[in-house]
Amino acid sequence: MADWGKFAKRNLPMLVVLVVIAVAVVFVLADRWRRGAFVFGTATLLAAVFRLLMPSERVGLLAVRSKPFDVSALVAVGGAIVWLAVSIDPLGTG
Repeated sequence: MADWGKFAKRNLPMLVVLVVIAVAVVFVLADRWRRGAFVFGTATLLAAVFRLLMPSERVGLLAVRSKPFDVSALVAVGGAIVWLAVSIDPLGTG
């Protein structure tokens, strides 16, 4: 049990992002794909904020490459997903 606590403490930002992604999956499974895509994009932007503001030792698995590359890639992907989710026509549900 101590190992799980140590893992959770070290990777808390990643676990928070995973919880938000799980919420996005629930929306998609409930046939709310636009809302799910928006929440998924938000999770990606949240990961970018964690990566930008926290030291590399504290972000755990969110640190993949250098900080500038990670933040740039996460902002680009997250921004694109949020933009697509907001801009796509709701297909007659509006």
